[in-house]
Amino acid sequence: MTKAARQRRFLAGALLVAGTLGIGACGTGASAPEPVATQTQASSSAPAAGAPAPVPLGDPGNIPVRQASPEASESIPAPVRVQVEGTGIDLEVVPVGVEENGAMTIPDNHFQAGWYRYGPAPGAASGSSVLAAHVDSQTEVLPIASLKDVEPGTRVIVTREDGTTLTYQTEKVENIAKRSLDGHRLFDRTGGHLLKLVTCGGKWLDTENDYEDNVVLTATPVS
Repeated sequence: MTKAARQRRFLAGALLVAGTLGIGACGTGASAPEPVATQTQASSSAPAAGAPAPVPLGDPGNIPVRQASPEASESIPAPVRVQVEGTGIDLEVVPVGVEENGAMTIPDNHFQAGWYRYGPAPGAASGSSVLAAHVDSQTEVLPIASLKDVEPGTRVIVTREDGTTLTYQTEKVENIAKRSLDGHRLFDRTGGHLLKLVTCGGKWLDTENDYEDNVVLTATPVS
């Protein structure tokens, strides 16, 4: 997702769990429910034990996520492909979780997007399904680099492992400074169902070894 490293991860925000309350980091002071692992046909590889221990928020160029708690939710076929009409964005989708250091795993294959499997799956009744991919590598610009130019109304097609497809319509594309990104809002498990595609954007910062912003496409289901 950055120029300098093929295996960069989105670092999770700190989460302290006291009973059922989560206290978020990333400077927002917000709280939200722990994510629950969505029960899908691809989630059999999810860890049987508890999620990694929470870690402090690292550099501000990361996307905070909630600690994973592998409790079954609803049975929904896992996403395997995402396409944005009228663009070159056509990526295989693989389920990902969090690293031992609390980071959301981003696929090393630059033509794959990771779906955060501890959040809602595409097609869920509520909450945000989050897919994230690298914007470039050390040698090439990748298809998702055009995410920033997607116009409202553009359709996004998600194919699931059972062969069914879901159609979403782009509502907005935001260029959000990483320092002000609200991870609780991004990974929201409540409210109407949304699809969110995320990559890096903005200026490259040599001092941070990362991009300044995140590009976030938000799309709603087409009924």
